[in-house]
Order: sequence, then C-alpha cells, then structure tokens
Amino acid sequence: MSKLPDFLHVGDKVAIVCPASFIRGNIDIGIKTLTSWGLEVVVGNTVGTSFHQFAGDDELRAADLQWALDDPSIKAVFAARGGYGCVRIIDAIDFSQFEKHPKWLVGFSDITVLHSHIQRNFKVPTIHGQMPKSFESGTPASLETLKNALFGGAVDLAYKQSLFPNRAGEGEGKLIGGNLAILLSVLASDSDSNYNNKILFIEDVGEAYYSVDRMLWALKRAGKFKKLKGLIVGGFSSMKDNDPPFGQTVEEMVWDKVKEYDFPVAFGYPAGHIDDNHALVLGRKVKLTTTEDGVSLTYL
Repeated sequence: MSKLPDFLHVGDKVAIVCPASFIRGNIDIGIKTLTSWGLEVVVGNTVGTSFHQFAGDDELRAADLQWALDDPSIKAVFAARGGYGCVRIIDAIDFSQFEKHPKWLVGFSDITVLHSHIQRNFKVPTIHGQMPKSFESGTPASLETLKNALFGGAVDLAYKQSLFPNRAGEGEGKLIGGNLAILLSVLASDSDSNYNNKILFIEDVGEAYYSVDRMLWALKRAGKFKKLKGLIVGGFSSMKDNDPPFGQTVEEMVWDKVKEYDFPVAFGYPAGHIDDNHALVLGRKVKLTTTEDGVSLTYL
C-alpha cells in the first residue's frame, strides 16, 4: 500500500538540490515561481557547485539529497535539473526516513533513476514534472499542473492528437516510467520497477532513431510490455537521424513492439523534454482511456 506524501500548503519549506549535472546559468526564475506559490525555498550545497560535468562530486551530491530527504522541515524536494549522475549515487542514499515520512520528489530526465527506485522499493508517489531550471521555458499550463500536483489540485488530463492513431481501450494501474534511456540504464537492477499491471509512460530527448528502436527492443525482450495495462508515449524531442535515414518514426517503432498486445496506447502525451511538460504523479493509480485520436488520464 503506497503512502501519499502530504500536499503542500502556503508557508511550507521546500528544497532544491542537484543530484546530477551542474546548473548552467541560474534558477532564479524557478525560485521566484516557487516563492510566488507561497513556498519557502532552501537551496542545497550542490546548487551552484560543479565538479567536471556534475553538481559536485558523488559524495557531495549524495549528502545533499540525503539532507533534503531527511530534514523534517522540508516538505518537497526539487531536482534543479537533470543531465547525468543519479545512478552514481542512488546506492548511497538511505531512504529509511523518507519511507517513514514521505515527501514529494520532483523532477524528470535523469531523475527517472530516483522515480524508478522509489516506485520499486517504497511505492511512494513522486512527480515527473518541470524542474526549477526548466521553469523559465515551461508553459503556464505545465507549471499549473505541477502546482496542482503539489498542492492537491486537479491533475487529470484529456487531449486530442493527430500524430499517430492511438490504440483505443481502457486500462487501470499504477503509473510508472519516465525517460526511456534511464529506464534502460536501471534494467535488472535494484532500481528497476515492476511493470506488471502498470500504466507505463516513456519519453526521451536527443537520441538517434536507431537507439530508440534498440531500447524499445530491450524492454520488449525483457518482457516489460507483456503485462502492461496501458502505455503513454510522451515527447521524443530533438531526435537525430542517420544517412541513410532509419526509416521509422518513434510512433511506428513503438507500435511495432506493442501491436501484439491489447492494452490502450496513447501517443502525443504533453510530457517530456518539451516546454509543455505536464506533471505526472508516478505511483498513483490511474485510468487511461483512449480513442483513435483522444486520450484521457484520470487519477483514481
């Protein structure tokens, strides 16, 4: 039975840490936005720190995340940005206090390591959504969904899309997933989620088409699609092609891997490495309803 973290209230204290890559530029707009929501923002020692491509060495990043997870005055933890680095520190984190007193963890991209690890081991809901570094480019709608997820507002979403025909159907299950490459990087590890009876969300950025095809084959061959209750395909942005071209869109690749199953498949979901990155509450039970061009995601 998963334990839902307490929703935020005006006056609550939240922390921003950098468990992966260092921040290029600043997160002033992110801090200003969170403050405008009535939150007291505390920044960790990794914010503004760099060590090669990381926001400090592994020990510092692990210690900063540990502080934010353990401090009882902190009600939510935001990763300032993604990049790379969470997999290097995940085994050094003690989640015992977090499990007893869960709090919201927010981020996407490389933060998928944390989402997946928590969903497998502790089943505490976490938020796949905009991070302080991406607040500046984030659409007002995407930031509103993040605020609603944190404060207990409406997070259901319905939309139409013409990118690729959805597979019509209906499915219920806990929502898991995140960045496709990161899901592959934790495959068969202690951070690998159980996909059975789940609704899976995937997205990615900057990958070659053949690489996405290879990752989807890896998930299929690992049996990850066999017992899904639904699949949600988000943004696959800044994709790279070869010469000659790969010859398939991401949607066509996905369809090839799952056409033999019968769960609903939703394409064009507004989440991922895109400005309109709507928040998803991973670990919550949801109902996915699809028609050929319509998608509805409802939290139960």
